[in-house]
Amino acid sequence: MKQVCGSSKLELAQYREVAAFAQFGSDLDAATQALLNRGARLTEVPKQPQYEPLPIEKQIVVIYAAVNGFCDRMPLDRISQCEKAILSTINPELQKSFLEKGG
Repeated sequence: MKQVCGSSKLELAQYREVAAFAQFGSDLDAATQALLNRGARLTEVPKQPQYEPLPIEKQIVVIYAAVNGFCDRMPLDRISQCEKAILSTINPELQKSFLEKGG
């Protein structure tokens, strides 16, 4: 889990910093837009419905996918659908192996 989430912490920090300044300017280069796009998705990914916690092995898979850009083209309002699609394509045994190996 630490390996997967390590880079997401940095990306989220950069996102928050840039998002604060992006409110004031409309001319953003492609790299800044990509950072804002990825950060918005990384902010959405951990959200879960109340009383429906996602097992840790599934959280690892979803966070890994988001950190590596698999959700970048998905509209924000469809992130949960993206998560379900990712989880349905990953073998459950592979998900369990994350727990056995320590994530």
